[in-house]
Amino acid sequence: MAIRGVILIAATNRPDTLDPALLRPGRFDRRMMVDKPDLPGRRKILQVHSKGKPLGPDVDLDTLARRTPGLTGADLENLLNEAALLTAREGKSEISALQVGAAIDRVMGGPERKSRVMSDHEQRVIAYHESGHALVGHVLEHTDPIHKVSIVSRGRALGWTLTLPERDKYLNSRSELRSELVMLLGGRTAEEIVFGDPTTGATDDIERVTKLARQMVTKFGMSEKLGPQAFGRANDEVFVGKEVGHGNEMSDVVADMIGDEVRDLISVAHLEAYEILQHHRETLDVLAAELLEHETLDEFQLREILGAAGTWDSDPSRSSRSSSPLARELFVTGEYRSQEPPPTAT
Repeated sequence: MAIRGVILIAATNRPDTLDPALLRPGRFDRRMMVDKPDLPGRRKILQVHSKGKPLGPDVDLDTLARRTPGLTGADLENLLNEAALLTAREGKSEISALQVGAAIDRVMGGPERKSRVMSDHEQRVIAYHESGHALVGHVLEHTDPIHKVSIVSRGRALGWTLTLPERDKYLNSRSELRSELVMLLGGRTAEEIVFGDPTTGATDDIERVTKLARQMVTKFGMSEKLGPQAFGRANDEVFVGKEVGHGNEMSDVVADMIGDEVRDLISVAHLEAYEILQHHRETLDVLAAELLEHETLDEFQLREILGAAGTWDSDPSRSSRSSSPLARELFVTGEYRSQEPPPTAT
């Protein structure tokens, strides 16, 4: 006897690893992509999870939805639960915007690691590192607004700089990606300028810069020398569900050209970060000193400190320099190092 009216549904995070036999007509032949919620979606999710929670008059769900791009429904539920827990710990009866802001920091950056004790020198290095990110990100035209900067250790991060886009974004231009490279290198470059001795604190930044620059060349077709081409194709082990390497689909000459283009993108971004921080060195020192005093600066405090920095007029011609000789001279020889001793915080 045939069974009627039964619908079989399955879910996976890796549809590319499924056996094609499963996807034939009459089997799992319809696919529904569940993406991260957009602004209206986040607003509705917040409305659902805020029911039964005593929100204060200063908590606006529309504003909260705009401040949480990229968060999933589970993230938003966790955010409101964290805000409720923080409110209860403080013995208050209403969830205020202050607790919501702390919950956002916890969800995005992880819990505070108050047990981690650092020396005064390490704290100063971290303060200048995060100030470098924030200052470079503030003055560049194609970066998202700086929302918060902190030298409080969260998760694996010793400090963090939070940027929030003004709207949901689905595309990134070449100018935006180049600005992201510059901002990512702002922390490392600030260490070089002030202390003359970069640390391992930029490890994650360097990994992200290298990955992004390589994607711009090999995946996004944003190389002026190589043009709009894609290079390299991942070989997937279908039944294992993981990538096992890249196909050897390019000659050694092309691989060398890719390496040169990636290196040039990074060295040009490094040079621009250096020029920005040198030009705004006084603001960099003030921002680092304020971070050392307050540990965390919100968007209003940052606006007061960074307001005088203005914007940075990027030189489009930099992107066409074939080998970035100035950048290599500065950063390979180490002549970028400041001869002045690092200023002390007041």
